[in-house]
Amino acid sequence: MLDLETLTAIEDIRNLEARYARYADHRRWTDLAALFTADGWFRPMDAEGNEVIMMNGRAAIAELLSARNSGDVQPIHQLFTHEIEIESPTSAKAVWAMADLIHRGEGTEAEPAPFRTMRGWGHYHVTYRKIDGHWLIATRTLTRTRLEFTH
Repeated sequence: MLDLETLTAIEDIRNLEARYARYADHRRWTDLAALFTADGWFRPMDAEGNEVIMMNGRAAIAELLSARNSGDVQPIHQLFTHEIEIESPTSAKAVWAMADLIHRGEGTEAEPAPFRTMRGWGHYHVTYRKIDGHWLIATRTLTRTRLEFTH
């Protein structure tokens, strides 16, 4: 790839991730799931490295995120530094430093555990595929360095 093509791909991926965070914060789960490839998956881990849930495919991603964030729940996502590697004109991978906050209103008892506020820090490990001229998320694993809960 030419340098300009590489820089354009990096910027396109940065914009894709910005949309991901915005859709999550606005609880637009169907739109967020559409940022994944049809066979894409998302796997969040806890701070001990245990898989919390595995979401395979757009429908499952939208359904499970909607169920876990229903009612009086406000997620807030921030993406920070990134390491993006363009592997080919149609594939890339990245690691993103991230932080999130999930606030649940009074009496909200959603899975995986009851809490009022969750603060988390960690990294998204993501692979991307370019399909029909658009970068999409193929795989996403969220690893955690720290989680804090208040009840």
